[in-house]
Amino acid sequence: MDFDFSDDQEQLRDAVRRWVDKGYDFERRRSIVAAGGFDRSAYAELAELGLAGLYVNEADGGMGMGPTEGMVVMEELGRGIVLEPLAQSLIAGALLSGYAPDAVRTDWLPRLVSGEALVVLAHQERQARYRLGACAATARQTGSVWIVSGHKSLVAAGDQADAFLVPAMVGDQMALFLVPRTASGLSASGYRTQDGSRAAEVAFDDCPASLITTDGLATLEHAVDIGIAATCAEAVGVMDRTLAITVEYMNTRKQFGVAIATFQALRHRVADMKMQLELARSMSYYACLKLNAPADERRRALARAKVQLGQSMRFVGQQAVQLHGGIGVTDEYIVSHYFKKLTQLEMTFGDTLHHLGEVSSRMQDTAGVFA
Repeated sequence: MDFDFSDDQEQLRDAVRRWVDKGYDFERRRSIVAAGGFDRSAYAELAELGLAGLYVNEADGGMGMGPTEGMVVMEELGRGIVLEPLAQSLIAGALLSGYAPDAVRTDWLPRLVSGEALVVLAHQERQARYRLGACAATARQTGSVWIVSGHKSLVAAGDQADAFLVPAMVGDQMALFLVPRTASGLSASGYRTQDGSRAAEVAFDDCPASLITTDGLATLEHAVDIGIAATCAEAVGVMDRTLAITVEYMNTRKQFGVAIATFQALRHRVADMKMQLELARSMSYYACLKLNAPADERRRALARAKVQLGQSMRFVGQQAVQLHGGIGVTDEYIVSHYFKKLTQLEMTFGDTLHHLGEVSSRMQDTAGVFA
């Protein structure tokens, strides 16, 4: 199997890496965190690179690219621990392109691609514990208008978003709706999350909405799998940079007159970090390759990938802090922010324990990766 990237994919990687290195340094990130955890101008810069429309069909004004390009982009954004939720734009672009009726596509996709509108998935509920089928939000049709009611938690940039993709129950079947930020009855209470980004509790009280699809659960599963693949790729970028920072520190920090990088026990720990990074990278590739597979195969693959990524993120983050010592947990030093990002990514779209249960429940006659 050929794992080499094409020239176009390498050019995309270089473009995003240049933006991260030159346009999103640590000081800019700190200022965004201090201002609340989301910067509309930074998100607009990502959109100018075409990234908001990465998964949007060319006929709708997007780039019409696929999971490999998404993986490349998210890895580079992970290296810069970028706060703006591009993964949400990938989800929204794919869902609106693939499932929405023409009127919704025409209304929202051009604004999504240009960066004028941020559309995010609002699916988590407090009692659900990552179970996608557990949904208390409801929807009903009044004449030609759909009305959505419910409460969603931990919505990425929820008080900054321009529209929400909301799963809600219609009788005993889940459907998916788009609710604009301007809808009557909608309220959002924002807050900063552990890694410095922004989220919100969003309440929908008889909000007018547009129906995306009546096959809500299958569509939501697809959306979350896109999010898992993006999270895995982002985590690889975060771990890659975390390891590089740790190695640089060990080559400069001295004890007993020599660099601590010369101590054999510490070198072994760095080697273990590298092994976990490469295991994670391999499973991120696996998730990317399976993202367009049939639903059952895709769901098994993404759960497996998230388990390995969760284990790797925890190990790499904890070892980086340990090898740095006390400075590794100070707000002034960058590695603490990478550690917080890894901790949050491990819980995004389902934590390791949840996905271990998913892997177990989806085992068939054989339990191998390619079963």
